[in-house]
Order: sequence, then structure tokens, then C-alpha cells
Amino acid sequence: MADRRTSRRRFLGLSSAAAVAGFAGCTDRVELETSSSGGNGTRNESTGDDETDVSALLDGVPELETEYDSRERYGQPGEALDAVEEFDDWEIVQGAGDADEDVAFDGSQSLRLTVDEDETGVASLELDDVDLTDRDLSFAIRTSTPQNLTVNVHVVDIFGNETISSLREITYRAPDVGWFRASPGVYERSEMDTAMDELDRIEFHVLHTMDEAEVWIDDVRIHDTPDQGYVMLVWDDGFRDYYETASPLHDEFGFQTVQAPVPRWTEEGRDGIMTVAELQERQDAGDQIVVHGTHEPIHEYDDEDEIETRIRGDKYWFVENGFEGANYIVYPHNSYDETSLEYFTDYHYCGGFNQAGDVNTTSVYGFDPLALPRTIGHDLDISKRCVDLAEEHHQCTILNFHAFDAENTMPESDYETLLEHIDDADVEVITFDDLWELRTDPF
Repeated sequence: MADRRTSRRRFLGLSSAAAVAGFAGCTDRVELETSSSGGNGTRNESTGDDETDVSALLDGVPELETEYDSRERYGQPGEALDAVEEFDDWEIVQGAGDADEDVAFDGSQSLRLTVDEDETGVASLELDDVDLTDRDLSFAIRTSTPQNLTVNVHVVDIFGNETISSLREITYRAPDVGWFRASPGVYERSEMDTAMDELDRIEFHVLHTMDEAEVWIDDVRIHDTPDQGYVMLVWDDGFRDYYETASPLHDEFGFQTVQAPVPRWTEEGRDGIMTVAELQERQDAGDQIVVHGTHEPIHEYDDEDEIETRIRGDKYWFVENGFEGANYIVYPHNSYDETSLEYFTDYHYCGGFNQAGDVNTTSVYGFDPLALPRTIGHDLDISKRCVDLAEEHHQCTILNFHAFDAENTMPESDYETLLEHIDDADVEVITFDDLWELRTDPF
């Protein structure tokens, strides 16, 4: 796929610049853009050097193209627990399951689980002398039936106590589906603590609200747990509520947060939207301005040239306006698919999201760089629970907001209460830069 994409770069390097000029009023910057990308639109190929200084990539306004494919480089964190090569180690407790030799993330096969309506699918992996004390799990997952689907991972000890991690939502869009790595954070647990050094099994539960669900699991891995929990506050679309109301509160608490504006809305001077100068002011204050781009679902694009032109053009606007967070992306409408991910890696290192209205957290060292989960910040109690779980289990919660008068954002008074709760918790408020340094540190 990389060779096929590279062969089209001479055209795309020019067409994307023209596209940006058309929608963002940047006709005087076209020549700058083509020269900064080498003039021929070719990709910056990875050197293959695993010792690349990550901190250097985070310093200042980034290049238009990435130096390496982050999903490839960081696709298999930690150490292998089970590669689904021995299917006899698995038991299908509910639903129908088999070893699929035609579809695999790594190795020769994966586990395929199909579940009928009103049924919960359960696949169980027996554990023998596995200690998950201060360790987190991740696994490769693929589903042809995303959206109304939850995957819960039950870690069960020999006494029947369990700790349940939950991926509450998958916004990877059908029918162009592929693999991604999930490393969900703890959602709930038994009244008695799970004896992580005396484990019996891991169960993968597939819950859904469809006529049928289909899920593949592969490459189950374990990795370390960090020393503390983390919170990221992400505001989408560049509404003035962020500038006029939320940001002064952030400054009061000393929190650096993330804003993902829509370039067209900003360039149009749309009522209620921050200006470029205001976004730059917030960057100077310590906030991170990341790519949101054209506000249309990427999975609805049929032509691959159009997909890359859009992704390249979206990042270009942020680079040319001096935004240092342009290596990171928030997908509009949380829309992505297999094809778009192949292009996102050419321009971004980290982003997402698989977004849910309930607690939807992640481990720090095992998530897919471009398929992060986050929680809609519409409810104070749910958001506080996210923070509490991040504190207790040393995981990361990414909370999302838009404007205080929107249904998907809690009222201003609740938001101030949430910030007080975060300030009282033993967690660190971070930006994408911080999270990316954490994610790449074990490598």
C-alpha cells in the first residue's frame, strides 16, 4: 500500500495545496507548501531507526509529513501473552467461535467470534502462571459490526474475583474495516480485590444491540502500568466558550488542555468561533491546538486521492498557522476506516477517537496510536468516575467537550466542579505531547 500511495505523491502534493487554498484563503501559501514538502510530494520514509528522538518530533511546528508510521512502529507493545496460534487454549463459552486462518493480525490465525441477537459472546483464555500485578492488557481487534458494540475484558482470579476493562464504543466505520489495538482501562471490579498473581482466566465479552455481531481477537499482550493516572481535557470545534469561559478556569487550576478547531469555520469568521489569533494566544498560554480539519466524516469519501488530499490539506492549514500540535488529530464525527488510517499515518502520530457516553478509558502504554478511546463530557458523575478510575488504576481518561450550551457538554458550573475534582485527585492533566511521550517511552 505504501508504494502505491507514494507513486501518486507528485500529483497529490500539488492538488492538496490547491485544495487548501480554495477552502482556507491561503493562495499565497501554495508555493511555501510545495517547497516545504520537498517539491515532489514524496513521503518522508522512516529511517527504521528505533532510536528516533521522540522529543525532537514534539519540538515546535512539525513537518507536514511524519517521519514514520506510528501504528507500525508501536503496533505490538510490551510482551506477548497469547498469539492465538494454539486454539485449544481458548474456550467459546457463548456464541460461536473458531480459528480463522484467513484473517490474522499477526501469525497464522485469529479467533473469530460471532454472536446472535440478544446474546453476549464470551471467549475464554486459560492462564497458567501469569502474574498481572501492575500490568495492563492490550489486544488486536477487528469487527465487521462496529458502532453498537462493547468489548469487556474480564480478568478472573482462582477465587472468582474479577477486574473488568471496557471498550465501550467502536467508531471504526464499516464496511472498510480492519485491525486496531485496544487497551481499555478498568471499568469496574468485584467487591474483593482480584488476586492478579493468582489468575485463572481472561474472558472477552462481546455485548451488542444488533441482529448479529462479529469480532476477531488476536495478539493479546501485556505491558507495564505507569506510576500514576492521567487526564486529558479535549475541546472540539473551536467554540468561543473554550476561549472566554473554559480557558480562564483552566488557567486558574494550571491545567494545559487541548483544542481541535475547524479551519473553515475559523477562516469564515463564523459567529461563536475562535479566531486564528485567539487560538495562537491559547497556544502561547500552554494549550495544545491539534488538527480537526474538514468537518465531514472521512469514511464517506470514496476516492483515495480525495482522502489523501483532504488529510494533507487539513494538516497543512495548522502547520502554516504555526500550531505545534499538528502531529495529532481528532477525527470529525469520530469517523475513520481502514483506508483513511493508512493515510493518517503519513501525517499524524496519534489521535482518534472511539468515543462513548460512558466511562471509556485506556491504558497508557498499549493503545493503538490512531484509535484512542475517549468519553463524552456530558455528565459530571460519569466524568468524575473517569477521573477516579484513572487515579486508582493508573490509566488515562480523555474527556471531550464542545460548548456549554450543547447536549454533549456539561454545564459551566458542573465543569468547574469537575476541574476541582481533578485538582484534588492524584492525577496529572496532560496534552497529546505528554501522552505520546509516555506511549513511546517503553520503546
